[in-house]
This record gives sequence, structure tokens and C-alpha cells, in this order.
Amino acid sequence: MVLKLWRNRLLQQAVAYQVANADIQPISQAMFEQALSELRPEIHRYCSRMTGSVIDGEDVLQIACLKAFEALKRGDEVINLRAWLFRVAHIVTLDFLRSKKREKAVLNATLPAAEAAPKTIQRSDVADSLRRFLALPPRQRSTVIFRDIFGYTADEVANLTDSSVASVKASLHRGRANLKRDVTTPAAETSPLTPEERQRLGLYAQHFNDHNFDRLRDMLSAEVRLELVGRVRETGQQQVGNYFGNYSKRLDWRMAPGWVEGRSAILAYDLEQGDSKPAYFILLEFFGAELGFIHDFRYARYAMVDARWELFG
Repeated sequence: MVLKLWRNRLLQQAVAYQVANADIQPISQAMFEQALSELRPEIHRYCSRMTGSVIDGEDVLQIACLKAFEALKRGDEVINLRAWLFRVAHIVTLDFLRSKKREKAVLNATLPAAEAAPKTIQRSDVADSLRRFLALPPRQRSTVIFRDIFGYTADEVANLTDSSVASVKASLHRGRANLKRDVTTPAAETSPLTPEERQRLGLYAQHFNDHNFDRLRDMLSAEVRLELVGRVRETGQQQVGNYFGNYSKRLDWRMAPGWVEGRSAILAYDLEQGDSKPAYFILLEFFGAELGFIHDFRYARYAMVDARWELFG
């Protein structure tokens, strides 16, 4: 046991040294897995600003991590892990934007009017720090984010985006100017959820807080899917039912119904860190009266920092 702890401590020190000192030695798969938890919030910050969404940003991040892991398995040599992951995430994000056309979807989407909207107790106080970048074309957007948010030099941005230094400087100049000119404030989101959907969310939160996990299991569809971000994916009532068992062993949470980026969600409050604002969220997707998908961000709390959310009263 002592030998194992000593080995793990040495590995953690090696990972920290590798992340801080980019030019020392190639990264191994073991180091990659250890370092990813440290780098993941930062890469997500880039992806969410490029997509304008913490949820889409996490989807892009997961694809980027998968591609990075596959590259390491192929034997690709990686020296600067942080910069390499940013480069992979940048390529994946551009593919995502091209295929989904997220700029148009987010800027022009009209949500259904809310019916009998409840009194709001609490909502996000985040300035629209993500969607404002969507006013820029992808090249300008990535340049401004890399340069002004993460502090990369023009030479480094050129390497990350496969551009020339002159092109980076031009994109940065135009991007900054466009951000200054674009002072339009996006319309506030309203919940598109029906009263029935709000009622199901409220019931889900109530059963959770009452530790009535059998009632929650009764809400699951036969083909329910679970994604515990960064940890596990499960399908089926029996497998997903074990997820509630793990929550029953902890007493550090309180659940409340709400929405995140217009989607039905449970806002989770960490009782050990105070009860003023949610620490993370759980997206829920119902099919009729049955719960079909659970997307739990308990281990990806960095997504809550920039999330647009609202608590239902």
C-alpha cells in the first residue's frame, strides 16, 4: 500500500511538472489521464465561448478528449499538452460550428412563450459572457478568445489555429473592433417548459430531497440513458437505478427545479459549500411522463460558472 501511494504521488508530481514545463518530455497516456482533470475546466472555458453554450461546450470537450486519447494510442508525440489539447479542441469546435450552424441557431432562435410563468426566486447573475462572442466569425472569435481570455501570444495563436501571425493580428484587430461595436444585448431567455413539465421537475426534486429514490426509479423509461459527465454512461432502468443509490449515500446536496440555457434541469446546491447558489446542474429529458435522459454535471462543476440558469418558484 505504501509503495502504491508513493508511486501515485510521484505520478501526480510528474503530471504537474509536465503541464507546467511544456518542453521537457513527451506526454504518456497515464500522464494524460491524470492531467486531464486539471486541464478540463480551462478547455471547456474555450469550447463554451466558441459555441455560446456551457452544454454544447461540454459536448465538444468530450469529443476533443476522445480524439486526443485516440491520437495518443496511435503513438502521436505530444510535448506541450495544454497547447495540444487547445488545438484539438479548436479543430473539433470549428467542425461543430460548421455542422450545427450554432451561430444562427442561438442568435435567431425564438423560444415558445412560457405559460403561467412562476415567480422567480433566483436566476443567474452572469453577464452574457458566452453569447457575445457569437457576434464574431469563427476565426475572429477563436483569435480574440485565445489572445484576450487565455493570454496566448500572436505566435502561439497562429500555431494553435494553423494561421500566419499576420492573419492572427488582423483577425484580432477586427474581432476587438466588432465586439466594441456590437453592444446589442440578447433578449432574456424565458422558460419554454409547459406547466406539466414544471410539475414533473418539481416532483423529481421533491422525491430526491425526500430520499424517495424508489419513486424516482419508477419514473425511468425502459431505455433511459445516464451520463455522469467525466465518469460513466449507462443505459436501462437497472443500471441507471444504481445512480440513485450512489446519491443516497451522500448528504451534501439539495435539489431544486429550474432551467439551464432554456432546458429543463435540476439545480443542485452543495450544502457543505453554502446554500446560496447552485453548485452544478442535472439536465433531464422527459418523454411524456417517463424520464428518458439524465445528464449530471456533478463532476463537471466548472460548467456552472458561465451557465445561464433560473430557479422555479
